[in-house]
Amino acid sequence: MTGWLGSLNVDGDRSPWRRGRLLALTAALLAVVIALHDLVPNRWGNLGSLVATALPWLGLAVPLLVLGAIVRRSALAALLALAPLAAWVGVFGPQLLPAGSAAYDLTVVQHNVADDNHDVEGTVDLLLAEDPDIVALEEVTPEHLRHYEAALEPRFDHHATQGTVGLWSRYPITEHTRVDIRPAGIHASWDRCLRAVVRTPDGDMAVYVAHLPSVRLGPRGLAANSRNRSAKLLGEAIAADPAPAVLLTGDLNGNLRDPGLEPVTEQVSRKEHGFRLTFPAALPVVQLDHVLARGAEVRDLKVLPRSGSDHRPVAAHVSLRRVR
Repeated sequence: MTGWLGSLNVDGDRSPWRRGRLLALTAALLAVVIALHDLVPNRWGNLGSLVATALPWLGLAVPLLVLGAIVRRSALAALLALAPLAAWVGVFGPQLLPAGSAAYDLTVVQHNVADDNHDVEGTVDLLLAEDPDIVALEEVTPEHLRHYEAALEPRFDHHATQGTVGLWSRYPITEHTRVDIRPAGIHASWDRCLRAVVRTPDGDMAVYVAHLPSVRLGPRGLAANSRNRSAKLLGEAIAADPAPAVLLTGDLNGNLRDPGLEPVTEQVSRKEHGFRLTFPAALPVVQLDHVLARGAEVRDLKVLPRSGSDHRPVAAHVSLRRVR
């Protein structure tokens, strides 16, 4: 009897609706973060960007919360453990619906080939298997550029390079120029954005190939300020672009929910279907590599198999129907 009373005192109230209140509170807070993630300010170590990066994976906490509720024999915690699941479905449910097939005009392949990737031939073979009309590459070093040019030349009559980014096209490139997206504090040799005008059968299209600065997770949060400043410059360039159709390809070092990329995603976009994770290549957990459009539509995007890079390539089908 004494042992039973002692147990009762430790647990407080033995009612299953009063046990596990800390678990229940955790579940409720997680549900709020998932449902209202776009309200998380991008301060205090780029907290908003960090939440956006982790957002698809927060649903994995639900089984742990349910298990905790079972261990604590808490009906309250078990019930509230469903709240983050409902929030996750509310956020990601629409993009899990089948995309369906749709007509398209161009196949675009985008890849950060990695500056330490020496398998140029294997990488190019992987990209060309998609029979692309346009290929956009980042981290093309001077050492490897001539190898990429030689490997891609038989399939593409037109190409342009700028710094460490390059564009290859079946269709004429009528002009190309450097776009200065270098944030303050980065060395003047940093040159990672190209704008080209591609003359397609459906009209001229401005194509950007961009590689934004990397982000790092550290003790002070997500170090993304350089990426954010570069994204602002890129967004301003696209906003001022007079072309009727704009295509942005590149390694943006963030997913499309990242508030640090809002200056870009306010200008160009695509409908998301499923989770197109591209980094790290061995076991992708986040999508950093994108094909986005304005005045055109990215109808489908898929992740390709691994190359010798630490990123996975992506292939997109693009409709130019809005240009016509």
